[in-house]
Amino acid sequence: MSEVIRKKYCVNGEWKESKTDKWMQVTDSSTGKVMAEVPCCTVDEVEEAIAAADAAFPAWSQMSLSKRTQMMFKWRNILTEHLDELALICAKEIGKTLNEARGDVLKAIEPTELACSAPYITQGSASLQVTTGFDTASYRVPLGVVAGIVPFNFPAMIPWGWMVPLAIATGNTVVLKAASQTPLTSMRIMELFYEEGGFPKGVVNLVTCSRNESEIFLTDPRIKAVTFVGTTAVGKHIYSVAAAHGKRVQAQCEAKNHALVLEDCDLESTTNAIINSTYGCAGMRCMALPVVVVQESIADQFVALLKKKAMAMKVGCAYDPETKLGPVVSAKHKESICNWIQKGIDEGAEVVLDGRDVVVPGYEDGFFVGPTILDHVTPGMTVGDREIFGPVTVIKRVKNFEEGLALMNANPFANGSVIFTQSGYYARQFEMLTDGGMVGINVGIPVPTAYFPFSGNKDSFYGDQHVLGIDGVRFYTRAKTVTKHWYDEESAKKAMDTWEGTVERI
Repeated sequence: MSEVIRKKYCVNGEWKESKTDKWMQVTDSSTGKVMAEVPCCTVDEVEEAIAAADAAFPAWSQMSLSKRTQMMFKWRNILTEHLDELALICAKEIGKTLNEARGDVLKAIEPTELACSAPYITQGSASLQVTTGFDTASYRVPLGVVAGIVPFNFPAMIPWGWMVPLAIATGNTVVLKAASQTPLTSMRIMELFYEEGGFPKGVVNLVTCSRNESEIFLTDPRIKAVTFVGTTAVGKHIYSVAAAHGKRVQAQCEAKNHALVLEDCDLESTTNAIINSTYGCAGMRCMALPVVVVQESIADQFVALLKKKAMAMKVGCAYDPETKLGPVVSAKHKESICNWIQKGIDEGAEVVLDGRDVVVPGYEDGFFVGPTILDHVTPGMTVGDREIFGPVTVIKRVKNFEEGLALMNANPFANGSVIFTQSGYYARQFEMLTDGGMVGINVGIPVPTAYFPFSGNKDSFYGDQHVLGIDGVRFYTRAKTVTKHWYDEESAKKAMDTWEGTVERI
């Protein structure tokens, strides 16, 4: 029997024993066995992490862009060198296949590469002689301490891709609240950050705790910005409370992404894309594609092909290289998914494929849910409107493009939306009229690269600036505009008006 490791929290570059009496279990999703316990850090320990970040901010923010950028280049290479090690940890704690887990880490490296361009992407603007004798320049300067509140589903990408790289490259310091269910990948990266990265102490700090202890992030005046990924209910709460306390907020929330499949699509490639986007990462991602809105003329043919391909997927241990669909994160989450499937049946959906009873030989205690397909889902069925976050596909049938688009836009979430068609006209109409913030045209997972913003809409996002891209840079910086004038002998003698010479007319 393997030993259960008790983990620590990291403040000021040091791993410290928590004084908590509450510990949270981390399981191997494929076996169901407990791998580690992490502390539910006390309020004092969370405040300690904030204080460390606050103390580190002056020196880090005043370090030259050149030096910070060199450190980011070095950090990028360290992550690359540890790719396989980190992918295995990720696969065990979340249940992603090895290929998916590698992608999780690579999606942390990609924004780090963006952050290496900080001297360019943080450039301001300037004009000489904007009025006679006056020059004006605008700079982007760091905010201060940033709090990152992390979900369970991307242990590498979200904390160490969406949050840390741009935040620190632009001169801020960070406190991460790692996901209590899947903290091990993030903790190992935290170790590398100081041991091999050589970053100054306190630039990034890491705690694990419950929502109760992390509430301080929303009100503590030392925290200048909060970036969050998670449920819509919590996102709304964070946005309203933190904004009321003068903080910037990015709240990336739930989704129920829809694909519109038209009769002129390439059916084979369309089905392959939907298999990947629906069942990839066991559906535990906000850019999954859990709803397919298919034109009635091809619906039976499409559903039959989807079922055939779904049944051919190998469900198995996350770190078996042959596995195509790994487990979900926990027994509790598996129960939630299974309850949603039953709810869909109770609401009148037709079960085409039921993955609730899948068993993986040798891994009978793992948290497995097989591919599931529910057909004839109609408006009003909650299974078609709410986020399930599992390997469940629901089929909605429509007569034409217009009906499909209206049905999709009626959903309160608008993270992503997709169309599969060979028609340039319908593709263009969809691009213009869909509510989805990230749009795919014959692309099942339209997640942009880090150089563009992750741009969800409606109840999928609360805030003003999205993560990544130039949006991300602007979120982590504020504008400072400087107007300068140097007096010569003649101008010094002139009478000064109300506007000090900054208003001129011919």
